[in-house]
Amino acid sequence: MADKSRNLSIAKRGLMSFETIMWVFTRLSALGMYALVIFGLIGALVMGARNNMNFADVMRWGFMPNVTHVENTALPDTAPWSSTLWKLTASALVLIAVGHGVHGLVVIADDYIATAKGRQIVRICSGVMILSMLGIGLYLIWTS
Repeated sequence: MADKSRNLSIAKRGLMSFETIMWVFTRLSALGMYALVIFGLIGALVMGARNNMNFADVMRWGFMPNVTHVENTALPDTAPWSSTLWKLTASALVLIAVGHGVHGLVVIADDYIATAKGRQIVRICSGVMILSMLGIGLYLIWTS
């Protein structure tokens, strides 16, 4: 257990270790989610101003740009909302959010699970969870 101490120097840990890469991924994925949400909000404000959408509908669209979110509003035409740009934006948001969230759960589980076998089981379950959530999310985005 001494070789896995959190007090090792960077030279002994290695600059490009898996944990370092995942630490960077967590920070960059959070910034990516912020950027995608801001992009979605700006797009929703522009498109909502054209169609006299209320604030609740604009916010709903901004945080998950998917055409099914605006179907129930009083819009005359939902075709501009179902463009490839918005499907790619929603897909990117789902990919980044799922990876960021599940990695966070694995890090928390690693703090509480003492055995290597238990951590391995959690990582396998998280891999299955990532694949299933991505599959469902991308299917819903691209088939709606």
